[in-house]
Amino acid sequence: MMSDPRQLLLACFRAAVDRARPQHVLAAHLPEPPADGRIIVLGAGKAAAAMAVAVEAAWPDARVEGLVVTRYGHGLPTRAIEVVEAGHPMPDAAGAAAAARIAALAAGAGADDLVLFLASGGGSALLVLPADGVSLADKRAVSAALLRCGADIGEMNAVRKHLSALKGGRLAALAAPARVMTLAISDVPGDRADVIGSGPAVADESTLSDARAVLARYGIEPPASVARRLADPAAETPKPGDPVFANTEFRMLATPQQALEAAAEAARAAGVTPLILSDRIEGEAREVGKALAGIALQVASHGQPLPPPALLLSGGETTVTVRGQGRGGRNVEFLLGLTLALGGQAGIHALAADTDGIDGSEDNAGASAGPESLARMRAAGLDPAALLADNDAYGAFAALGDLIVTGPTRTNVNDFRAILIEHPKGQEA
Repeated sequence: MMSDPRQLLLACFRAAVDRARPQHVLAAHLPEPPADGRIIVLGAGKAAAAMAVAVEAAWPDARVEGLVVTRYGHGLPTRAIEVVEAGHPMPDAAGAAAAARIAALAAGAGADDLVLFLASGGGSALLVLPADGVSLADKRAVSAALLRCGADIGEMNAVRKHLSALKGGRLAALAAPARVMTLAISDVPGDRADVIGSGPAVADESTLSDARAVLARYGIEPPASVARRLADPAAETPKPGDPVFANTEFRMLATPQQALEAAAEAARAAGVTPLILSDRIEGEAREVGKALAGIALQVASHGQPLPPPALLLSGGETTVTVRGQGRGGRNVEFLLGLTLALGGQAGIHALAADTDGIDGSEDNAGASAGPESLARMRAAGLDPAALLADNDAYGAFAALGDLIVTGPTRTNVNDFRAILIEHPKGQEA
């Protein structure tokens, strides 16, 4: 086994991210270019620029055109496909302007044209073209409330789709009768096509009733324009079987499960037995941390469900209900909850990071922790439990120098969590 636990965890994280990089996975899923029509490339998400570059690399001689929108700092130089940067997780005017241009390009597609839509995590916030009667300010207000209350991604996107002129299949309706193909990198539990980036070019499984129920569930009082929109039957999104989807196709490029499998291979190569717990764990981040700590302690104490040295892997998307004033994304909040629950147990190390390189809205991907982390925090004059209560897990791990900073990876298969349980002392093979 690799002698440095943190380096092993980092190697597994890198393997997971590399498995989902557009330059490694996109070309094999491209269709034949159209014989006569145009190739119009549109897209939104944190991977959009890297996906556009991969399209151009795979089709060096094809005449491609189009526009993709990505998060600030996630852009890349391209030959022909324009890349625009905009706000995430809060939508902004730059995203709205880019979305309006994407709508115009889709509406201008003809029957002989191929529209490639490049979908990845973050697309819901970046492709922001409010529906008629809804202002950008009102959409921002609803987005902010959903982000703070702990709603999961499916719930958030059910609302977003019904307030949008493009999401929830409406882009496909604009582009018809052109051939429309979505190429997607999944960042959502269950890899649902209509949830990834809020499914601009796929049929919507959610309803206006679902959207209203989400707001009611979290006690969110919407602006008047949003309430009117969600009460209007004419605002329903196109559903499976709608003729606008007659010439559409969806292809998945990379998923959280595939990333976890790549991490598992890296662990095996280092002599550690991996166990993938799930690729779709959801729930309050700190509570998920407490639950996974229980599993890690079972491995350490009883060798169940597998003996050490072992690596517990999981993905998905946890949530954070913001009650404090601190800094921290869902991965560091998970990790601090885990660390507190482990209580300094010897031989257990962990890493939690977002595969897009940005944990929430901070500058880190995540952090790592070990058996000494709690003692080190307290020696530095910190109260880990108080920091968790203040949603300041970032501050806890920053003080130790244990943040993981990768910069934008330009892909996104959601959260990555790895817990390494070493051999008990004196029992190493």
